[in-house]
Amino acid sequence: MASGGNEHRMVFDIRGKRRHVVKFVYAILALLMGASLFLLAGPGIGGLFSSGNSVSSATAQFEEQAERIEHKLVKSPEDPELLLALTKTRINAGNSAVEQTSTGELVPTVESQQQLQKASAAWSEYLEATSEPSAGGAQLAANALFSLAQTSRTTAEAEANIKAASEAQKIVADARPDLNTLSTYALYTLFTFDYAAAEKANEEASKLTTSKFQREELEKNFEAVKKRAEEFQKQIAEASKAAKQGAKAGANPESLENPLGAGLGGTGSSE
Repeated sequence: MASGGNEHRMVFDIRGKRRHVVKFVYAILALLMGASLFLLAGPGIGGLFSSGNSVSSATAQFEEQAERIEHKLVKSPEDPELLLALTKTRINAGNSAVEQTSTGELVPTVESQQQLQKASAAWSEYLEATSEPSAGGAQLAANALFSLAQTSRTTAEAEANIKAASEAQKIVADARPDLNTLSTYALYTLFTFDYAAAEKANEEASKLTTSKFQREELEKNFEAVKKRAEEFQKQIAEASKAAKQGAKAGANPESLENPLGAGLGGTGSSE
């Protein structure tokens, strides 16, 4: 990415205290991916990040593909197949636009987030255009939406993206109810603060375990992520209170940082 104004900076600046923000975000990812027996393999959350010399060219190719699809959508704006194809293409573009730091960390960029935001918009249009959403498309969308939630600039954006991620994952779990899909849905739903629904999904997942070890690991992972969700909920409550106080003082509530991405930045290991 070119240097210059704020619009060209990476979403996460790893210099100074911002490096702790990066650590927290990837701590969340680690929790969600930590129990590999339960979380989806393949093009899941881990697939959101890629690196290599061909990243820029790959992003450009996906962008061109997306533009061709959008051109077709001008004539058929409610074509579900085209909208799903656009969603997937934008997600691929976002995945290929991340950057690798000198320390080897893979971080989202402005470009990658913009592509995922476009994917989110296409996914919303797709859901309106079809009565039978694709489980495969929903899986990709759920992961992308959760990534957006973690890098949202405001609490309102974070909450909206998390809710959309949970709803997309529910489509997957309903279509393919297994240990992976149900446990992932449970984890995403924790961040919507619907703890009853999350626990119910986790219980359904637990019934599909095949050993005591699996059940214990499933519960351990669920409880760890639940603590993160409860911290997030607390931060949102504090942000909401601050926003009300700020409004009285004439401040802009949209200037509040996303608690999931920044408010708990000190929880990771410090240097």
